[in-house]
Amino acid sequence: MKDPSQFRIVGTRTTRLDTPAKVNGTAIFGIDVKLPGMVYASLAMSPVLGGSVKSFDAAKAKGMPGVIDVVQIPDGIAVVASSYWQSRKAREALSIIWDEGPNANLSTAAMIEGTRAAMLSGKGALPVRPPVGDADNAIERGAKVVRAEYFSQTVTHSPMEPMNFTAHIENGKALLIGPTQWPDAAQGAVAKMLDIKPENVAVQSTFLGGGFGRRIDIDFILQAAQISKAVNKPVKLIWSREDDMTHDFYRPMATLQLAASLGADGKPLAQTYRCASQSITGRLFGLPPEAPDAFMAEAAAMPYNIPATRLDIIKHDAGLRVGYWRAVSHNMNAFANESFMDELASAAGQDPVAYRMSLLQGQPRFLNVLQQAADKSGWGKPLAAGRARGVALMEGYDTYMAQVAEVSVKDGAPWVHKVTVVADLGRMVNPDTVEAQIQSSIIFGLSAALWGEITVDKGRVQQNNFHQYRVMRNNEAPEIEIVLVNSTEKSGGIGEPATALIGPAVANAMFAVSGKRVRRMPFTPENVAKA
Repeated sequence: MKDPSQFRIVGTRTTRLDTPAKVNGTAIFGIDVKLPGMVYASLAMSPVLGGSVKSFDAAKAKGMPGVIDVVQIPDGIAVVASSYWQSRKAREALSIIWDEGPNANLSTAAMIEGTRAAMLSGKGALPVRPPVGDADNAIERGAKVVRAEYFSQTVTHSPMEPMNFTAHIENGKALLIGPTQWPDAAQGAVAKMLDIKPENVAVQSTFLGGGFGRRIDIDFILQAAQISKAVNKPVKLIWSREDDMTHDFYRPMATLQLAASLGADGKPLAQTYRCASQSITGRLFGLPPEAPDAFMAEAAAMPYNIPATRLDIIKHDAGLRVGYWRAVSHNMNAFANESFMDELASAAGQDPVAYRMSLLQGQPRFLNVLQQAADKSGWGKPLAAGRARGVALMEGYDTYMAQVAEVSVKDGAPWVHKVTVVADLGRMVNPDTVEAQIQSSIIFGLSAALWGEITVDKGRVQQNNFHQYRVMRNNEAPEIEIVLVNSTEKSGGIGEPATALIGPAVANAMFAVSGKRVRRMPFTPENVAKA
């Protein structure tokens, strides 16, 4: 390795080489792929996740313009046509009777009830780290005890480009072209499915029109390959927005229970933490139920100096298929932990920043980002009437970050005016890209924290497009001020941490401005009213 003093590019702002192509329209996304003789497919999938085809009648669809074939694959009935719109319209003419499977009666209410019951039972609890002291006993006998429960909701990835992939299966070889976050998994899975050697499967990755973890899964790639093999032509499979939103691998819901005993000085003497949620790693990689899942425990251990702690996770399958979502379990754990830390500061009658600072001795990177965020945001200085600030702190993917959100209340819910971010991610390669990632992470996280929620009734996802699943618009976006710490520590990740931290920062600001402690996401007027 070069001595850092000789670096010419690392640490400097450089222009992205893909920007011109994305601006002028020459960049190739999956939706742009074309092959000679290519046809299009639209796939009818069970309205209940986990369901299957019982029977179908394709006579009417086969007689519609442009239709080439109608084929059944394990995930449903595919209509293949000369254009996407022809395949989509003919799909609507299919007559399908579904076997709705084991999830036919699944509901959000039942999912929440089951997840919370698992949390309260404590059965199968897996330690995040070895207990320190006897926290449960200290809390049971504590003179001043604070307890709280938090809930983070099910959300969808729903990237701007719905799932799609192009496949051409011919002469014992496969060509796969499209947007994927895991090309080697696609290669191996298709090779196994077709019973051919992996070296006979070529995967060409295009730009992703958003991934956020959804394109780690390869269900839509397998579907494209199956359809291509059935019709013996190159096929582009395109999911509609409705397909995409109702057949996601969703971020799982979580219920969290925290408790702490405070001493005479207001500092915590002991703290317990328990989270119940689904194991994504168990679903995707077959991790045994008794094995700890590190992707459930991210940010579960708070950085604060607390003499006695007990932190554990409970795996509970709520019934909906789940997948990795930007920042994964940092989202639920940071929301609970940083909201709870604010509750402790309030119970102690102390300023939230000063309270955190008093518990971070010996942790210079945390202290630095927190102090800089307080200074840069004007913490403690007067704001316009009806506004307040909230703070949150976290380490994620070796990046240390503090955020301060400036919030007012509009129509019974938070309105975010400004977010101040201080990030120490070690040595940066391109600070310009770092800033872009933080900005996009905050907008992505705010959409989920303020509005996003997937609900289920009779096994069916109730939201199917953005009129029901709201995302942040340009005129709703806050000012985002970013401070990047000049550091020589090892490089950390920056594509995800800011997504998880914005939720608790807004929740804490909401308490400061309204006196309402919102412990349930999203922060809709209905949930705020119940606080």
